[in-house]
Amino acid sequence: MKSSEEMLGQSPVVPVLVLEDAAAAVPLAQALIAGGLRVLEITLRTEAAFEAIERIAAEVPEAVVGAGTVTGGDQLERLLRLGARFAVSPGATPELYAAAAASPLPFLPGVATASELMVGLERGYSCFSFFPARPAGGVAALQGFAGPFPQARFCPTGGISGADFTEYLRLPNVVTVGGSWLTPPEAVAAQNWGAITALARGACAAAVAAALSPI
Repeated sequence: MKSSEEMLGQSPVVPVLVLEDAAAAVPLAQALIAGGLRVLEITLRTEAAFEAIERIAAEVPEAVVGAGTVTGGDQLERLLRLGARFAVSPGATPELYAAAAASPLPFLPGVATASELMVGLERGYSCFSFFPARPAGGVAALQGFAGPFPQARFCPTGGISGADFTEYLRLPNVVTVGGSWLTPPEAVAAQNWGAITALARGACAAAVAAALSPI
C-alpha cells in the first residue's frame, strides 16, 4: 500500500468534501474525476460521510477516496472496512498515533506548530496535514518550517481558496493542497456536476502553471 504522501500526491488539489446526502457521493466523485482530480477527501463531519466513502469506493474504482477529520483510532478500522484509501486528521493525539501505527491505512497527521511537527517526525512521519493552514500562518509558516525541517512535506488545508491555492503549490515542501472551494454547496444541491467538473479542470490548469514557477 502506498504512503499517504504517494496517495495524496496523485492530485495537485484534493477536494475536501462535506456531504449531507450520501446519494450525491458517486456523481460528485465522477464530476471531479472528469475534471482531472481523482484523490478525494470525505470529512467525517456529517452522518452521511461513512456511507459516502463506501459508495465511492465500491462504485467509482478510479477514485482514491479517503477520510478527513479523523479524530479517533476506532474510526480507522471502520474506514478500512469501507474501502477508504487514506485518513487525514486535523491534529494528532498519542492515542491516535498509536492506532495509526497498528493500522495498514495510510495516515496523514495534522499539525499547526513546530512542536506538533517535531512529535510527528519523532513518530516516523514525514508528510503532514497543515491545518488550519491560513489561520496557522499560511504560506509564510510553511516557508518557516522548511529551514529547520527540510525533510517534512505538507498538505495544507483550511481557509484556502481558488484565489490563493497556487501560492501554496509553488512551495517545494507542499505535496498537494486540500480545499472545499471546488464543490460549492449550491452546485452540489443543484446537482450541477458540469460546473464542478469545470472548477476541477481550472484547478488542474492553474496547478500546472504554478509548477512552472516555483518559489
